[in-house]
Amino acid sequence: MQQFALLCLATFVAAFLASLPPGLLNMNAAKTSIEKGKKNGIVFGLGVSATVILQAYLAVRIAKLLSQNPEIIEILLKVALVIFGSLAVFFLIKGKKQGNESIEFVDGKKRGSFTKGAFLAALNLLTIPYYAGLNTFFHSQGFMNYTVVDEIVFVTSAGIGTFLVMYLYAFYFDKMEQKTNRFSKNANYILSGLMVVLFVITLIKIFLSP
Repeated sequence: MQQFALLCLATFVAAFLASLPPGLLNMNAAKTSIEKGKKNGIVFGLGVSATVILQAYLAVRIAKLLSQNPEIIEILLKVALVIFGSLAVFFLIKGKKQGNESIEFVDGKKRGSFTKGAFLAALNLLTIPYYAGLNTFFHSQGFMNYTVVDEIVFVTSAGIGTFLVMYLYAFYFDKMEQKTNRFSKNANYILSGLMVVLFVITLIKIFLSP
């Protein structure tokens, strides 16, 4: 039970933080809420979360398939190392440029809010490698064992963490709109710091494991 709780919390926090910086998905959740009402904003968020669950599941299957070969575990850890390092740099650069960037909205009048959210989430190519890297890291730490329950806990927590961010943007963006740039920078810096921590832990795991 403790393992499941740890896996649930770690995945939820990782999904929440990854979705937190203002970007295409959460800003469109806010836009949908403002233009079509908060109910539609929530439906948009459900569409995003549904796609994230599918992407997280695909990441689990890829990581599980590769991890079944014991000789490839070290390779997987090195792949995770590259992913975490790349994401750390990505979020750092994004945070520095955030003040000069404008978030682009996508016109989805011809689509339902759910379909629009699912479609836009599918365009995010970082989701699968992000969750695959997390899978590899969690497995190396011993609390992701690829049982059916583990997989359900992981993908469900990823979906819930993502949905909570969409919900917050749909309901409260109007109250924090003036602070968006500063908030975005800080969120991206936090994410970059988190990736550095995961990078260091994975690095230690590679060189200190027997």
